[in-house]
Amino acid sequence: MPDYGHPIRFGTFVTPVNAPPQRPVELAVLSEELGFDLVTFQDHPYQPRFHDTWTLLTWVAARTSRIGLAGNVHNLPLRPPAVLARAAASLDLLSGGRVNLGLGTGGFWDAIGAMGGERLTPGRAVDALDQALDVIRGLWDVTDRTPLRAGGDLHHVDGAKRGPAPAHPIPIWLGAYRPRMLSLVGRKADGWLPSAGYLQPGDLARGNAAIDEAALAAGRDPAAITRLLNVGPGAGANDLARLALQDGISVFVVGGDDPDGMRRFAGEVAPAVRELVAAGRGAAPAAAGG
Repeated sequence: MPDYGHPIRFGTFVTPVNAPPQRPVELAVLSEELGFDLVTFQDHPYQPRFHDTWTLLTWVAARTSRIGLAGNVHNLPLRPPAVLARAAASLDLLSGGRVNLGLGTGGFWDAIGAMGGERLTPGRAVDALDQALDVIRGLWDVTDRTPLRAGGDLHHVDGAKRGPAPAHPIPIWLGAYRPRMLSLVGRKADGWLPSAGYLQPGDLARGNAAIDEAALAAGRDPAAITRLLNVGPGAGANDLARLALQDGISVFVVGGDDPDGMRRFAGEVAPAVRELVAAGRGAAPAAAGG
């Protein structure tokens, strides 16, 4: 499969535990100090052991100055997209353009229902995400001065005022595995964010092919879509470099709950991956943070 040629970047995937309250914040600060490009947090609003992810992201943004921020991925059934769009734009403005928006359809439907969310079939959940993307992007688009009417029967706005515009074009990454979701990535998203633990051999190649086909059919350049991957903390440099060169992965998000593991990854694995990928591409390695 193709190497899309994107700079190699690295992020951490920190569990948003609330006991002790400052633990995920400290790990996010350490992520920045170690040179990671991105810090991410899962989003399970029904989990009382976790901080609310948006509140945590805002606190982390105030405690850091450079590192990118993202939910991995946000729980759309419990976060109305119009409000989510304004939250993301606000945090992007406050943080100086560091927000990335990861979205998923939801999956723990009993817990979602217990929190008041609507239980959806898998197909309807994809419909909801598709509609939500139109709502979110429409509210960010302040070049159009007309009130926004967008979405469908599951998520919509009817005459909403647009804005605020984010500080930068916020990329939207989708956690996707099945054909309709992969097609949605190709048609409307800026990135694909699966987890290695949920993939079978060949899934990355098949996913890339489906995304690229959908992108081309929509008149988009497949290379404009970032390929990200959540990986375990024990991932090795050779394996990650192979994923970059053969499967187009350019952003590796590594489990970030162990400070020593984070230090090892940042000091040993990440530089080795950049060197191996640069050698495979026949070019000098990209600088950290590129």
